[in-house]
Amino acid sequence: MLWAGLAALLLVVLLPPRVAAGPGWLASRGLLGERRVRTDCLVSVRLLDGVSRRLVLRDLYGGRVELDPGVLVANPMIRHLLDQGAVTSGERGLLGSGATVVRLLSRRLDSETARLLFTTSGLK
Repeated sequence: MLWAGLAALLLVVLLPPRVAAGPGWLASRGLLGERRVRTDCLVSVRLLDGVSRRLVLRDLYGGRVELDPGVLVANPMIRHLLDQGAVTSGERGLLGSGATVVRLLSRRLDSETARLLFTTSGLK
């Protein structure tokens, strides 16, 4: 029974949530279910720095998704869909101070992507 409990705990800790996106939405699926947010109706975008960085997205309808910004580096299409949704939210006047966070995050992700590209190609 103890080993089964430890195995379940290890599964919860090590299994990362799966992130999917489409036009106007972003979803994160973990062991406890799926959380979905409408990216074209974002009201809040926060970047939490700490032991592990987390990007917290909230929409007009109460949806909330937390994800690792590394997911956006690894999946440029998800990042592009999130950027498009944030621009739409900003144009609608829903996304106030979160637009600055999206721009700063975009710059940081661009630099990380460039660094990764240069490292893998052997350039410094």
